[in-house]
Amino acid sequence: MSFDFDAVVDTERRLMRGELDLVYVAPERLLTERFVGLMDQLDERGQLALFAIDEAHCVSQWGHDFRPEYLQLSALHERYPKVPRIALTATADQATRNEILQRLGLGEARVFLSSFDRPNIRYTVVEKDNAKKQLLGFLAGRQGQAGIVYCLSRKKVEETAEWLSAQGYPALPYHAGLPAPERAANQRRFLREEGLIMCATIAFGMGIDKPDVRFVAHLDMPKSIEHFYQESGRAGRDGLPATSWLCYGLNDWVLLRQRIQDGEAEAIQKQIELQKVDAVLSFCETASCRRQLLLAQFDEASEPCGHCDNCLEPPTRFD
Repeated sequence: MSFDFDAVVDTERRLMRGELDLVYVAPERLLTERFVGLMDQLDERGQLALFAIDEAHCVSQWGHDFRPEYLQLSALHERYPKVPRIALTATADQATRNEILQRLGLGEARVFLSSFDRPNIRYTVVEKDNAKKQLLGFLAGRQGQAGIVYCLSRKKVEETAEWLSAQGYPALPYHAGLPAPERAANQRRFLREEGLIMCATIAFGMGIDKPDVRFVAHLDMPKSIEHFYQESGRAGRDGLPATSWLCYGLNDWVLLRQRIQDGEAEAIQKQIELQKVDAVLSFCETASCRRQLLLAQFDEASEPCGHCDNCLEPPTRFD
């Protein structure tokens, strides 16, 4: 969500009058000269109660959504040493957690870690043959269920939404290239109406808490295990049975690697991202329990789940 200048000024005035208990600020805005001036005044009055850093994995180069702007948040504890800070994330392996503590100066902080296991989600992975036909097969018997279909490109999002609607599955598109009013309207419809499918890029999902999403389907390979976990985890938040379905092909893997190599990131960042793409391919091609491999990515040991496709129908192994 973006605000025009008048809305920003109005919010700042309400903040200084003590009318707001909670303010969301992007890292890019937080340490601008203008906003630091506001925080200094609040600090002098004793009105800065807490800094809560959400999506904290973004501060780590090992995190799946590294954003250099997050690095400047390390200045918070230097400028406001008496203000408590917490860092929150839903997806961080041990390397990422270590870097969060180091980057944000949280070395003495207590760490609260819960299980990454989502036992109500069944994981199924299929090798891409005819993706649309395979998706229809997956959706058979799921009419009237709310779901999300993730695609790699904006064009594919729009084509898939139009095609699903023509097949009798009401679907809406969502990606960053759509006009903001259309994006917002589609999101509202998905949250309020029953039985809609949202076709989306990874731009869709932040702050979406629709409890009765019964399935999340990936028509293309995600670019990291963390992305896959986060996206598939939008299914079954009500605790009832839900399904994660992933359709992958080696062409997806080649395309993702090419995008990374052609990108503008530094060499070390590219290497990290390439390793994460390779880990997704390993997850797709494993003959072992998928939940076991998924949890191992977050340093959590588990027994075979007996619930994923590989556990229910073990693949034939050969030398």
